[in-house]
Amino acid sequence: MVRFVVCLAALLIPIALVLSADPDPNEAVAPTAVASLFNGKDLSGLTVWLKDTKREDPRKVFRVTDGQLHVTGDGFGYAATEKTYRDYHLVVEYRWGKRTDGGKFVRNSGILLHGTGPDGGANGTWMSCVECQLAQGCVGDLIVIRGTDEKGKTIPVQLTSDVALGPDKRPRWNEGGMKQVFTNRQLWWNFHDPDFKELLDTRGKADVESPLGEWTKVECVCEKDRITVIVNGTTVNKAYNVTPAAGRILLQCEGFELFVRKFEIHPLKP
Repeated sequence: MVRFVVCLAALLIPIALVLSADPDPNEAVAPTAVASLFNGKDLSGLTVWLKDTKREDPRKVFRVTDGQLHVTGDGFGYAATEKTYRDYHLVVEYRWGKRTDGGKFVRNSGILLHGTGPDGGANGTWMSCVECQLAQGCVGDLIVIRGTDEKGKTIPVQLTSDVALGPDKRPRWNEGGMKQVFTNRQLWWNFHDPDFKELLDTRGKADVESPLGEWTKVECVCEKDRITVIVNGTTVNKAYNVTPAAGRILLQCEGFELFVRKFEIHPLKP
């Protein structure tokens, strides 16, 4: 009997150690309640990466102004959640500031979903991810961004969507359309204007984003291996067979000033 108890204890101790160990911080979690990813006071819960200064942000490219997350536009990089997430409903409300990159083309930024791999693993600037585009006229486009892991191996980011080709030959999401796999291309939102010139502060004929200076609401519903993008209440893009299906959530800085007043994660509805 004593020998049996000793043997049983020897089996249970490792199990107890596993159960009591801290959870892996890299393990993706599904939210069970609404949570703000930005507290309105500081950058707690977020990490910063800039192409030129890496983890340092001496210019305060990402800062808090009047309770809003303020992206000054000075450089290229992102603010990323420390945690990784899966199966969530992301809500972002943003408006453009005054600063531009000095060029003639549209204001540009993005929400990077399912960020994985090392910081700067994609061209020293981004993480491997799926970008939800915020560029003027292209809000809701999905872009596959592939980078490499710590060993230099390509991280296989990809997605699939049903598409139709517009007169400009660009693939746009079209429910029930032709199936296409994207490994490094851009999937345009369904009513992107084929005549849009992508010039600063211009609008496409069917744009649903808000006019310059007003707030735009973007929702990204990430359920298992599917992504649905909603802009100001209108569904504009869908993808499935998305790989990876979880990761960190990033807000870009891409040379243009941006203000974010809501950066929330919601649980999926039953």
